[in-house]
Amino acid sequence: MAFMDEFILPLAFTLDLTFGDPRGIIHPVKGIGWLAQRTETWIRSTNLSLRLAGIFAVIIIVGGSAFSAWLLITLLSQLHRVAGLALSIYLLYSSFALRDLGDHATAVQAALEAGDSELAREKVSLMVGRDTASLDEGGIALAATESVAENTVDGVTAPLFYALLFGPVGAITYKAINTLDSMFGYKNERYLEFGWAAAKLDDIANYLPARLTVLTIAVAAAIGKLKFFDTFKAVFRGARLHASPNSGYPESAFAGALGVTFGGERSYGGVVCQAPLLGVKPGACTPLVIRQSIALMWMTAVLFLGAGLAIRHFYFF
Repeated sequence: MAFMDEFILPLAFTLDLTFGDPRGIIHPVKGIGWLAQRTETWIRSTNLSLRLAGIFAVIIIVGGSAFSAWLLITLLSQLHRVAGLALSIYLLYSSFALRDLGDHATAVQAALEAGDSELAREKVSLMVGRDTASLDEGGIALAATESVAENTVDGVTAPLFYALLFGPVGAITYKAINTLDSMFGYKNERYLEFGWAAAKLDDIANYLPARLTVLTIAVAAAIGKLKFFDTFKAVFRGARLHASPNSGYPESAFAGALGVTFGGERSYGGVVCQAPLLGVKPGACTPLVIRQSIALMWMTAVLFLGAGLAIRHFYFF
């Protein structure tokens, strides 16, 4: 286990930083998505209530993903230790989204700096679920920055947290939970009951990572000469106002650190809604703020990994 901490996890993290999401080969998240689609189709054909069917679907998909990861690592390790290590590294590497998230945000930033609002809208639509067709430059920058803030937990620190605790199997288990929430966690007629278990489990899984991430965001803000104290002020003022029990923490922390305000009016599928205002300063998002948010995300990720490895080394093993 110590060998994994000192070698496998940092290597997988470095692979993501260098190359981004693996392409052209079998991706575990795509496999989880395939299993989720097949399971949903089958279990909806039963006579179970939608909520109970959703609970069983979560058990099958999350349990199946975790067991598959463990079994493959075990089998390959028995064939050859290097094969087991290689699979462990790949499973961890595929669990992170640091480079891809930064690349998507950089593409939005570059389009805005070039004065190409149409391209910027197209690029930001790949990052967010809100309607983007009518966004002005400030709205585009806001959407991109908010996405970086929110996904710092889902795509980086949460999988790191579970990888630190439980290795590759823990990371894949988290990705299964998070993938199910993105597929089933909608509050619409089709998924309100069926997706209840997926949404609740994702809330539970992200509870600790979201709050621990605030601490590393604050330290990263201090290192990057951003607003250290406003990070905490924004979290205390606004984190609980967010509709999600977890997303408000990283989003508020980023808003405070960057000196901007998140939230406000946005629409989803033509339905206008008002997100709570998060932050301490009434600053607006710009291409520069997008760049700062990417740097803050990267520093937060490195600090989270470093702190996690240090804690494991000195206090547990």
